[in-house]
Amino acid sequence: MSPETIVHADPRAAANVPPPLLAVDGLSLEFRTRSGVVRALEDVSLSLQKGELLGVVGESGSGKSVFAYAMLGISDAAAKITRGTAVFDGMDLLGATERELREIRGREVSMIFQSPRTSLNPIRKVGHQIEDVLRRHAAVRGQDLRERAIDCLKRVRIPDPARRYEAYPFELSGGMCQRILIALALACQPSLLIADEPTTGLDVTTQAAIMDLIVELAHERQMATLLITHDLAMAAQYCDRIAVMHAGHVVEVGPAQVVLHQPQHPYTARLIASTPHTADSIAAMQPIPGSLPDLRAAKLPPCRYSARCEYRTERCDTEALPVVPIDATHSVRCWRAAA
Repeated sequence: MSPETIVHADPRAAANVPPPLLAVDGLSLEFRTRSGVVRALEDVSLSLQKGELLGVVGESGSGKSVFAYAMLGISDAAAKITRGTAVFDGMDLLGATERELREIRGREVSMIFQSPRTSLNPIRKVGHQIEDVLRRHAAVRGQDLRERAIDCLKRVRIPDPARRYEAYPFELSGGMCQRILIALALACQPSLLIADEPTTGLDVTTQAAIMDLIVELAHERQMATLLITHDLAMAAQYCDRIAVMHAGHVVEVGPAQVVLHQPQHPYTARLIASTPHTADSIAAMQPIPGSLPDLRAAKLPPCRYSARCEYRTERCDTEALPVVPIDATHSVRCWRAAA
């Protein structure tokens, strides 16, 4: 039996842990483009428990946002899921119809997108945009709509919410628009929140306030949260676990502090060393050699990091990668860890 087919005992069973709210297994996705087929995701497996905050980190182009969009069924028209499953609270997301997905999007699963200004309708008052979500998913009508919308603004600590209800996005700051997006996402109290770079373009103080708010509301409602970020310091501060992605692969998953202080995959170690938060000076930073592989290549190696890796061996380019359990909560996809 090859290493990649070995089935390890599920530690949750022994610990009497409930099944995950979201369980993704073997997800592969490709884009059909004029210049070729882009294999954007390959054999991605992740799980998320109720109330847990999972950070997904990696370089731009590693597949973090593509993974999130696939969960919600909002991928580009050129995208095609070739294999895998994604089960959310007993529902097969990948096998669901568009009508079924529309029913859970915004109600059971919500998403905060990267750019608040482009995500909001510029010619519609923010209060009315929140009402649209409530009308569609919470069956709220009449005067109750306005009261619920204002209450949503109040919950994300927007000052003078009754006045902000009447504002247009262009009248608000970037941080305020981000709070509006959070209010929209949480209006129907979803079980799962996907936050895709929720602090992009914000100053450091506002970033901290936004993340504190997301985490506080998640704990208050026992909401599972998937945080997509480039910021390893943010992931270390707020996430329970971290999944590291590289070129469409999940290469390492484990408790945040363990992954960031005891990385087992060469890419994870390089990613940490290349961040300014871990270096004493700019000169001390260590860039990751090379670049992401061309995902349109006719034949990609089993390890998509192998061309950049100082520990590369022949089997990295020829044999399917094993998923090696370091312990019950930490795993890495690498032949070096299997040695």
